[in-house]
Amino acid sequence: MSAAPTTDPGTHGPPDYIQVQSSEEFDELRRAHRSFAFPLTVAFILWYLGYVLLSSYAGGLMATKVLGHLNVAFVLGLAQFVTTFLIAWWYSRHAAAKLDPKAEAIKSRLEGDA
Repeated sequence: MSAAPTTDPGTHGPPDYIQVQSSEEFDELRRAHRSFAFPLTVAFILWYLGYVLLSSYAGGLMATKVLGHLNVAFVLGLAQFVTTFLIAWWYSRHAAAKLDPKAEAIKSRLEGDA
């Protein structure tokens, strides 16, 4: 049986999270997250509310047949699901490319200081 690696507890204190939060690195990470997440969230909420409003007040339009028994409401409802999955996929790519490296750099610096 092998022993698990141990870390030297030493006399290190906890990281100074206030200092990390006020660092330029952390500001860049937050800015990269917010510049992606906030506009997409607003756009998706508007898209969703548009669908709800159309369903409530434009019944004739939503009942318009598109193909066979499929109507506009059904197509737009499916588009809601497709949009949700596309946004999740897009965010995961954005996070892997832009957010994760910045977060990993901050984490490495914190763990190196500790």
